[in-house]
Amino acid sequence: MKMKNIALLACFTLALAAPAARADSYADAGTSASAFLKIDAGSPRAQALGNAYASIADGPEALFWNPAGAASATTRELQFSYQDYLQGYKSRALAYLQPMGKTIIGVTLNYMDMGGFDYRDEYGYQQPTVMDKPVQNFVGSLSLARGFFNQGLQIGATAKYINEKLDTYRYTNVGFDVGAKLRPWSWLGVGGAIVNIGDRDEMPRGWRVGADLGTKYWTLSGEYMKYVDDEGRYGVGLEIHIPEDLLQVARFDLRVGYYDRESTGYSDSENLKSLGLDSTSKVSFGFGIYSSELFGYGASIDYAVTPFGALGTSQQIAVSVQF
Repeated sequence: MKMKNIALLACFTLALAAPAARADSYADAGTSASAFLKIDAGSPRAQALGNAYASIADGPEALFWNPAGAASATTRELQFSYQDYLQGYKSRALAYLQPMGKTIIGVTLNYMDMGGFDYRDEYGYQQPTVMDKPVQNFVGSLSLARGFFNQGLQIGATAKYINEKLDTYRYTNVGFDVGAKLRPWSWLGVGGAIVNIGDRDEMPRGWRVGADLGTKYWTLSGEYMKYVDDEGRYGVGLEIHIPEDLLQVARFDLRVGYYDRESTGYSDSENLKSLGLDSTSKVSFGFGIYSSELFGYGASIDYAVTPFGALGTSQQIAVSVQF
């Protein structure tokens, strides 16, 4: 059976990973491989805040966004996250932080796949669906992070192994991330990261910078992101905190974000229509719950949802425990 699926699968994966890319107006759109690295898997908080996360990244989630944020860890922490992205593309990510003196070691494992793909031959005729997953991607990473000046300055770096499968084609590579965070005052923070360092034709190299203003009860964050194969985009997020000492049970955070991506059509979801969100792909929502004393351990759960118009809805959940 002759099937020209590699190019088709690659284009489809690019469409999933970068629904904001303007192929008709940006010359480099879709020119990098491993576009799935741009998906916000592993971080529901970043997704809920419109990707405005570079300056406030912390805990295991920071390993996926800005490795410098892992430097704030004081105990071992394990997190599992699951993301149901678009068109059946799913991610399962595991992240672990281990303090070693003043240095934090972080490890992540992220497996992504997509099934039920529409196979066609070179003449466009539909072919039987195979049982194997035609799209399977894996990223494993090792990170080091450390804080200085009473955590006023944090730096981190990540090395990652990338394995991408598109139909019968397999591709492996190694990439790197580096990041830093600076908090001159408790209410102001700035941060940035350079991600996917390596061959620009083999992975979507990019950089992000952000800042935040915060109090005990709210945090406002912003970020600007530029990938080599897309134009620069920005995100803003607002997080409302209900402190643990006020609720006496747990801390509760409400989150909303806006990300400058392109419209992706109209959703036929009646729930989204009733909320007036059937035509937007730029707004995201979420919440987080954290307890410092759950059966003697710190534990949290985070959730995020982003409507993507006609492409569907992305949802992500993460559960973590400190021990």
